[in-house]
Formats: sequence, C-alpha cells, structure tokens
Amino acid sequence: MSPEELIEKYSDMAYCLALRLTGNATEAEDLAEEALIKAMKGLPGFRGDSEPGVWVSRIVANCWKNQLRSPRLAFWRRLGGFNSTDGEEQTVDPPDPAPGPELQLEGASRREAFEKVLNSLEPRDRAIVALRELDGRSYTEIAGILSIPEGTVRSRLSRARKKLRGLLGGFLEEK
Repeated sequence: MSPEELIEKYSDMAYCLALRLTGNATEAEDLAEEALIKAMKGLPGFRGDSEPGVWVSRIVANCWKNQLRSPRLAFWRRLGGFNSTDGEEQTVDPPDPAPGPELQLEGASRREAFEKVLNSLEPRDRAIVALRELDGRSYTEIAGILSIPEGTVRSRLSRARKKLRGLLGGFLEEK
C-alpha cells in the first residue's frame, strides 16, 4: 500500500475515531493528522499482522493516549478544554438522512445528548464505547487497538454502558 492509498482509504476513519475520542473537531484534526503521519512513516514496517484499518486505529488511539499524558494538554483540560472563540465546544455531527424536519430535530437532539454524555465518560471508557458502539469493532480488535486484555475491554464496556444508561435514561424515557 502506498502512502497516497493509506491517506485516501483511512483518513476519514482516522478523523472520525479521533473526533469520538477527543470530542473536539480541532483536536480531532490534529490527532488524525499526527496519526496518519506516523502511519505513513511506519508503512514500510507494516507486516500485515492485522487489517490496515485496525493498525491505523491503533496508531490514532496511541497518539490520543500520548496526548492525554501531555502536561500541556492536561493544563488546558483543567481549564475546561479546547473551545472555540465564542466559548462553545466544537463538534461535528455526521449527516442525518432523516426524511423530515421534525425527525431531523429529534435526531440532532438525541445525538447532541449522546455526545455530551459520551464526552463525560472517562477517556479510557469513551474510547472503548466509541470503538465498539460507534465503529462496530470486535472485542479482540479493541483490545489490540488499545493494547489491553480482552477481558478488560468487556468489563470496562459493561461499566460504561451502565453509566450511559443511567445518564441517558431520563432523556430516552421522554421520547
């Protein structure tokens, strides 16, 4: 696979995963770019032990973990995160194929509530939920991407789902 093919095939996937992990469009662009640069540099050494998409996802997740450990980013997170100039958190919603305005409004409202709750999870739990529920990755793939045992993936996912149900329960019952 050439670097051009890597970018063409996996840049959107890397950005979507980065956005789910960071919850911020600006951070996600930077994270995806960093990960894709590392992937291009590492392409000659890619042995094909896993599917290339899993390999790129692992690089995105590792770059994200490194950023979480960064003292500079820890400082900004303590201050409330990266916000746009008007103080609103920057997020990007995927396109909604809903047929009518009422359904679009309801879908946007649900999506916004879910994103808010997802971003309130601990980063390690948010990563697992994003990889499993939003990307549809298997437990084995998630374990490989995050470099943790499969049993840990299952237990963290179970706890995160329970927390999500509790946080979203009232909202879901209203609808």
